Amino acid sequence: MAVREIRLYGDPVLRERCATIDGIDDGVRALVADLLDTVALPGRAGVAANQIGVALRAFSYNIDGDIGYVLNPVLTEVRGEPELVGEGCLSVPGLWHDTPRHPWARVEGIDLDGEPVVLEGEGLLAQALQHETDHLDGMVYLGRLQGETRKLAMRQVRESDWF
Repeated sequence: MAVREIRLYGDPVLRERCATIDGIDDGVRALVADLLDTVALPGRAGVAANQIGVALRAFSYNIDGDIGYVLNPVLTEVRGEPELVGEGCLSVPGLWHDTPRHPWARVEGIDLDGEPVVLEGEGLLAQALQHETDHLDGMVYLGRLQGETRKLAMRQVRESDWF
């Protein structure tokens, strides 16, 4: 359908806990098409619905050329102690910070036919699953940063040309 504009940090929709999708209709189908088009651009690992201004529980992913989506995703399991991994966000352009993430994660949800979807894995997929479900819970990755890293990140946001 369309590549949608990414909402930037400070936009109130990024702080909202997204609503569960109660039924599949043409609006939800259009949302999924837009999420898929938007995540397909080079350099994008995931896009949550609220990043394109829609406060519904859905995200798309693009990991190693595998592009897909999940409706009503729930992070059901993580494994391993959190490790600091380099992370950025389309909603916080130009910034990259070490963020604590579990090395393995599982998300469960549904597809447009209401059929179960399970995504699980390690590395970049695990990171993306945690990052995108955080978005749907109203958290941008900056909220996971601590101490001096958080102070630096927030100063960089304030000094950015997009904030």
